[in-house]
Amino acid sequence: MSAHLPKEIADLKKLYLIIAGIIVGIAYIFNLQTTGVISLGLATTTPNTVGIYYDVTKITDGDTIHIEMDGRDETVRLIGINTPETVDPRRTVECFGKEASTRMKEIAKGKIVRLEFDETQDTRDTYGRLLAYIYLEDGQMINRKMIAEGYAYEYTYLLPYKYQKEFRQLQNLAQSSKRGLWAEDTCNGSKQSQQ
Repeated sequence: MSAHLPKEIADLKKLYLIIAGIIVGIAYIFNLQTTGVISLGLATTTPNTVGIYYDVTKITDGDTIHIEMDGRDETVRLIGINTPETVDPRRTVECFGKEASTRMKEIAKGKIVRLEFDETQDTRDTYGRLLAYIYLEDGQMINRKMIAEGYAYEYTYLLPYKYQKEFRQLQNLAQSSKRGLWAEDTCNGSKQSQQ
């Protein structure tokens, strides 16, 4: 048995050298790809799965904000919600519109936010505004928050959107709880100005 030991050790050394050579070869090829010499089609970076955050620069009203994106101002319209009007020159200020705008300012002004786009919706509306769900740094979705607190109505434009069922349930809850614009002493669900 001792006669076979040196041959087994030699074979084991050869195997280790072959494995080491293969590892060095793979590392060399991968290095060539990361430096751009060759392309293997392998990812060289890890995508940001958390999202990119943008500074909120302005609040237009309860359902529209401005962010700084790539050095320019972008207007973002929140998908799935509508708040009473305050800035449309063709309309009078609607009931609870000022309160909804104030609440959006409290939630988002000066904050950083992340956008979630919805493949069921266009990226931009007819006015060129981005259409998105907007998340605060702590993970709260502003669209959801505005409906749940009674500052916004659920709003579907042409096609159902990703969170439509949830937003409708939140509106029903806000309505039955008489929160915000659903309260009897504010609008009782009507957009008409309370005189």
